Amino acid sequence: MADSRRERIKEETVRKAVNALLKWRQKKLQSNSDHEEEEEEESEGDDFIYLSLTLKKVPPKALTLAPHRIPLRHSLLPEHHSTLNLCLIVDGKKVTAESALKALAAQGGDPSVNQVLKLSKLKSDYRSFDSKKRLYDSFDAFFATENAVPLLPKVLGKVFYKKKADCSNLEEEIESACNSSLLCLSAGTCSAVRVGRWGVTEGGEIIENVYEAIDRVVEIVPRKWAGIKCFHLKFSDSLALPIYEYLQPGGEDGGSSLVGEKRKRGVLDSARKK
Repeated sequence: MADSRRERIKEETVRKAVNALLKWRQKKLQSNSDHEEEEEEESEGDDFIYLSLTLKKVPPKALTLAPHRIPLRHSLLPEHHSTLNLCLIVDGKKVTAESALKALAAQGGDPSVNQVLKLSKLKSDYRSFDSKKRLYDSFDAFFATENAVPLLPKVLGKVFYKKKADCSNLEEEIESACNSSLLCLSAGTCSAVRVGRWGVTEGGEIIENVYEAIDRVVEIVPRKWAGIKCFHLKFSDSLALPIYEYLQPGGEDGGSSLVGEKRKRGVLDSARKK
């Protein structure tokens, strides 16, 4: 697998895209610091670099019902999880708050899990936007038991879910989840997974995360490489820079690292100038 994806996606291509995005982000932050009126616009984005993928066909519904964990070589959390303020969400039926606390205590406890919330409490106590915003700001990351994950978008809202919730199984998997990202396959052909974070992961670490994520994504999607149309890298509010696009030269099946050098240079230059 490693040889296959590095043959298809050259490291130099990924490096240029990552460096262009980081330079664009730095320039934007410097520009916004000189124009306070743009702070509200800046808040619309986030600090994550995304690996976006476009499939050739809409994925089966079974693959879109719950997020897929994507292990990363470098964590996107700003600190080790033991020093962070984490919230664990349980369904309250198959896994109750009491059983979750007992399970954590049996393994020595996790000092970073400061609160366990049931879905029913989320529904009753966090209905308004303001209450959800307060919850959003109260924790560094959110986790959920596997059976609670599919219900979270309706309870918390899609924006909260995509930006803040990192969901996993319980107990010993918390540490593993802290070194992972999520792939939420959409009902369409386009999806994305976080692979870097401004101020947390450096350029070389992001590149390694990109390849780790690609390996896992290819395992998940139907038909593996044959089912993937293209990969891009982007911030939520930046241009999407292509790093792989499927080509069919001469009418035969095949892949290419990029559509062409001219197009690549044009896209990368646009990201630098924006």
